[in-house]
Amino acid sequence: MPLRVEPDATFRDALRNQTGAAGRPLAGMWVCSGSPLVAELCAGSGLDWLLVDAEHSPNGIESILAQLQAVNGYPVHTLVRPPANDTVLIKQYLDLGVQNLLIPMVNTAAEAAAAVAATRYPPHGVRGVGSALARAARWNRIPEYLAHASDTVSVTVQIESEAAVAAVENILTVDGVDAIFLGPSDLAASMGLLGQQEHPEVRAAVEHCLAAATGAGKPAGVNAFNPATARAYLEAGAAFVLVGADVALLARGSEALAAEYIRPDPVVEPGDTPASY
Repeated sequence: MPLRVEPDATFRDALRNQTGAAGRPLAGMWVCSGSPLVAELCAGSGLDWLLVDAEHSPNGIESILAQLQAVNGYPVHTLVRPPANDTVLIKQYLDLGVQNLLIPMVNTAAEAAAAVAATRYPPHGVRGVGSALARAARWNRIPEYLAHASDTVSVTVQIESEAAVAAVENILTVDGVDAIFLGPSDLAASMGLLGQQEHPEVRAAVEHCLAAATGAGKPAGVNAFNPATARAYLEAGAAFVLVGADVALLARGSEALAAEYIRPDPVVEPGDTPASY
């Protein structure tokens, strides 16, 4: 039975449709647990998009596949972040059926172009051909998949270093880069401000990139768990934001339960006797 894969299912088209005068920015969250059940819980939350992370999370090919299957059918866009801007990994992710990629640590226009090339078949890129073996083509049940595959893929690159900020205007000109995404934590570290993503210099660098993207006519997103910071970046032109993570919500929620129901151990001062506490 012939199947179809819809070009307008990409995050690129969601950004085009939801932003601008008639739309709104898109809100999403990280999915880092590696659990298909957790991914499905998040997919039904009402958020616009999810980011399944394989850079800092226990996600391999098999768990990413299981999560793609778990969220399939929910009204949410799913991005997947590989651990590196690597041609082989990108090929594997695309063959799994990943349609929206977030490529980390892109510092130059050349690196951005390499990421795009990894998503295109020759002669427009270097993606290896294995559609008969791949879920993406439904094992060649999708007619003319090879001819239209690039239409079903979106590429977002991460700006998360001083070098990337300096090159952001050039990165934005790369054909096939659909959006940029700002990572304030790594950016702060590259600026010698480890752990200080709210530092004025870091925020100024993020806002510079947001302005550059607006000028280039491309969407820009940002990671911002602090609600006030997220709103400030939205006002500065962010088209999409990550505002939480499954593991962070579970960690803070379980800590709140412990704080509510478990009394802290008493502090024993030198010289205290058991009767005094």
